[in-house]
Amino acid sequence: MNIYLIIIIAALLVDFFLQNLARYLNNKALVAPLPQEFKDICDEDEYLKSKEYTKTKNRYALFVSTFNLLLILGFILLGGFNYLDLFARHFQFSTVITGIIFFGTLYIIYDLISLPLSLYYTFVIEERFNFNRTTAKTFILDKIKSYIILAILGSAIMGLLFYLFEKFQYHAWFYCWIVVSAFILLAQPLFNLVIAPLFNKFSPLNDGDLKDGIESYSRKVNFPLKEISVMDGSKRSAHSNAYFSGLFKKRIALFDTLIEKHSTSELISIIGHEVGHYKKKHITKGIFISIIHTGVLFYILSFFIKNQSLFEAFKMEHTSIYASFLFFSLLYSPVELILSLLTNYISRKHEYEADEFAAKTTGSAEPMIIALKKLAVSNLSNLTPHPFAVFLNYS
Repeated sequence: MNIYLIIIIAALLVDFFLQNLARYLNNKALVAPLPQEFKDICDEDEYLKSKEYTKTKNRYALFVSTFNLLLILGFILLGGFNYLDLFARHFQFSTVITGIIFFGTLYIIYDLISLPLSLYYTFVIEERFNFNRTTAKTFILDKIKSYIILAILGSAIMGLLFYLFEKFQYHAWFYCWIVVSAFILLAQPLFNLVIAPLFNKFSPLNDGDLKDGIESYSRKVNFPLKEISVMDGSKRSAHSNAYFSGLFKKRIALFDTLIEKHSTSELISIIGHEVGHYKKKHITKGIFISIIHTGVLFYILSFFIKNQSLFEAFKMEHTSIYASFLFFSLLYSPVELILSLLTNYISRKHEYEADEFAAKTTGSAEPMIIALKKLAVSNLSNLTPHPFAVFLNYS
């Protein structure tokens, strides 16, 4: 049996086992009583609802992961990628265009197959727990917009990467690294200026105590805040959040649902958390790690371009640059699993550091504590996650 096929199937099975073990242990941990720390803002009925939400999502995730595992194993073992490649080659375009057709068709097939699952999660599960605000119209428009963005950006980036490997062969990894690194740096401004406004409305925060408090806090900690926006997150969901963005122009966006559920002092502590990520250079560190990781990834990929044994594992009749990207990503998945444990650990550490920064700079830890507890309760988060699930997935 092909060694690459053994590695890939083993990786898929191990990941499936670990993820579902984490869900099983999380469900077992739900027998714990309401934690003492939450009794001031969460009653037994709310706690029971959060446990039922966790169980429901875990059942859904088990079904989806089983479905995806069977789908990809069937596609590999029955030669599905070869049939897809023959379809893409049928048009007799250049390697670059053929590669775009290959990936585009693969994405459309998977998206259509998994569409019922997406609909069920949004309009059944989220609706049942009073989170869903998405209408059928919004769901359809989001799909159309996503397809258009993917067709433009995805085709441009993939096409350029395929071209570079076609032209420079095994030495193309460096040029591809430069291209993707540039995209990583430009992704956030592109998201803020072009992509995010296509899906949500961003309005300036109205004058008042909250705006004055945020601006005063920003001056106090010497944070160069340029814009405070309110995002209509309630258009799709009752879940709440906030995020900081901008490598150059510092911008903070608050979900309207977040403003509805928190006091001014709590919201300022949440802002302090986001500012903490900036002050502790977490965003810069994250970008640096992503760029280094991308370089290593492309370098290793260069050794597997058109690798005959790898293509035989997928029952391919032809080798190609574009299919090499996909097959290598599956072969590399065990390494990604290990790296994700490290990156999740670093991310959790950064979250604690941002919390500590907010508590120190706002003058009191109490608003931060209350805000975090409210976020957990209002989003029906699992209040008693199993340590293994935290280790494996929590970031």
